[in-house]
Amino acid sequence: MEGKVAIVTGSAAGIGAATAELLASRGARVVVNYSKSADEAQAVLAACEQAGGEAILVQADVASDDDCRNLARAALERFGRIDWLVNNAGVTAFASHDDLDALQAEDFQRIYAVNVIGSYQMIRACATSMREHGNGSVVNVSSLAGVAGIGSSVAYAASKGALNTLTVDLARALAPAIRVNAVCPGFVETRWWRNRLGDAYEAQRDRFASMTPLGKTVTPEETAETIAFLLAAEKLTGETLILDAGLHLNFAPLTAR
Repeated sequence: MEGKVAIVTGSAAGIGAATAELLASRGARVVVNYSKSADEAQAVLAACEQAGGEAILVQADVASDDDCRNLARAALERFGRIDWLVNNAGVTAFASHDDLDALQAEDFQRIYAVNVIGSYQMIRACATSMREHGNGSVVNVSSLAGVAGIGSSVAYAASKGALNTLTVDLARALAPAIRVNAVCPGFVETRWWRNRLGDAYEAQRDRFASMTPLGKTVTPEETAETIAFLLAAEKLTGETLILDAGLHLNFAPLTAR
């Protein structure tokens, strides 16, 4: 990974932060991105530098095409190239899947704007530089929700399903110069979940762990390791890798017959 230039969107916390720090520790030059959490992003930048990597901090909302192009431009101005892109930025809304009045068109539009359109716009903004060097790599951070139709809401699950399709489509369209893969985590032990669940966090984490064949949940650091593997795996493209300690094996539609 020495010398590679990587943009990690939504890297102020959670999976994005862990990924930025891991790549920096392995010699990559990293663009840390945030939309609103400036203080947290500054801390991630410091951690990347402390790990021995070179990093810059860029504010951008991936739902804006102009922001996506500015983010890519900042990487080029500082480092002269873009090798890797991790589309980690994401949003959701919480709503019961059987409550069809819980979501409005605006909810879908915002979620798709970030989770799907934002990923597409970032790939487009980085594609020219990646093609020039002939070995570009994109990892889309998707979700088990997009595979199994579960998760925080119908809109979120649908957006991640769309992101998985985008992954396969662009893996075909952009080959051989650019590889495109996705990682689909299940329950990840993030501060985001802690803030959402409050005192119920430990019980919910343990419940998810008990549902998996391996009896575990996944950490941001473990997810970052998988992302790093996909970025560097030069013979993999178009893959949607489920990282959930086997939780998906419990869903009937995915069970071998």
